[in-house]
Amino acid sequence: MKKQKLVCIGNGMAGMRVIEDLLKLAPDLYDITVFGAEPHPNYNRILLSPVLAGEQTLPDIVLNGLDWYKSHGITLHLGKTVTEIDRVHRTVRAEDGTTAPYDRLLLATGSNPILLPVPGMKLPGVLTYRDIADTEDMIAAAAQYKSAVVIGGGLLGLEAANGLKLRGMDVTVVHLAEWLMERQLDRTAAILLQASLEKKGLKFRLAAQTAELVAGESGRVAAVRFKDGDTIAAEMVIVAIGIRPNTGLAEKAGLHCNRGIVVSDTMQTYDPRIYAVGECANHRGIAYGLVAPLFDMAKVCANHLAQMGIGRYTGSLISTRLKVTGIDLFSAGNFRGGDDTEDITLTDPVGDVYKRLVIKDDKLIGGVLYGDTADGAYYFRLLCDGRSVGDIRDQLIFGESCGPYAGRPGKS
Repeated sequence: MKKQKLVCIGNGMAGMRVIEDLLKLAPDLYDITVFGAEPHPNYNRILLSPVLAGEQTLPDIVLNGLDWYKSHGITLHLGKTVTEIDRVHRTVRAEDGTTAPYDRLLLATGSNPILLPVPGMKLPGVLTYRDIADTEDMIAAAAQYKSAVVIGGGLLGLEAANGLKLRGMDVTVVHLAEWLMERQLDRTAAILLQASLEKKGLKFRLAAQTAELVAGESGRVAAVRFKDGDTIAAEMVIVAIGIRPNTGLAEKAGLHCNRGIVVSDTMQTYDPRIYAVGECANHRGIAYGLVAPLFDMAKVCANHLAQMGIGRYTGSLISTRLKVTGIDLFSAGNFRGGDDTEDITLTDPVGDVYKRLVIKDDKLIGGVLYGDTADGAYYFRLLCDGRSVGDIRDQLIFGESCGPYAGRPGKS
């Protein structure tokens, strides 16, 4: 029986997880071709920060080496960006002219960094932080220059700042919001995080709006100017203010896009032969940027590509568990609360621990943990279950060991 042809555009974590899952379910169903815009095999993008910090090397973060593709009979085109999808003749074409026919097409094109809409973004020394090439450029610049400004106080920006600091640079983090990681932390946890990072030598400029990146005499970036007219020196500027789904190829092919490539619960686009997963996809109005939802999508997508047809992706409840420069953080649900909610808090300045649980109608609806995240999974289960916590309210802040699941397997 002649094999069908599956083409995957994108060699990142989401696309390759689909292929991995598919090979477990139906290893002989497809001839598989993969196009990757980068000249590297599949790697763990999350571990770019340890590479920047000098704690790991690029070979350490490779997930599937070249031998893996070869052993599974996968045709791999590295360093080739696909520029055209012909949906009528079912072929894709790369910018160098390479073509591949498909019976099923998987789009895993990821996302692009959001750029600042200010003068100077194209100056030498201004970088984004998304891939191996960016990381290598930052490492090279850190060996040559001394001062850096990181614009963006989210997770990626803080990891970049920490890595550059460990490489000997003088680093200032500029952030538009009033506190760091405002999407994952409340003000109290963010203040604790900032204080900890300041002890490591990082500097911060919060509630600051960048107006211009200023060139020096050499033509390289030399300073950041703010809307209030103030400036700070910078021989390198890293812009890490967010990501945007990479939908250009899909839009050009006439696929329906709306803040991502719109997909159904089976991860199919409006063309049923074409699937999309990962950061490029918009499912029920949401484009996810975290790993866990991407892997959930991949499992469903592989199920349908394997012609089993029983999987549905219905969305993901999000919890964020992070380690920022060695500090454990966790947040989930509505951790900010409101007029109709109650807070249970625990603050231990000596142990550098802060916990906040948000209760509404005797149910846990959100929480943020700083410094001690051992009970994050327990709180997330309570949040997802929607059960009443009225009977364990007094001991809830102390975690699972004091709760109704004490002594049961599965404690995080």
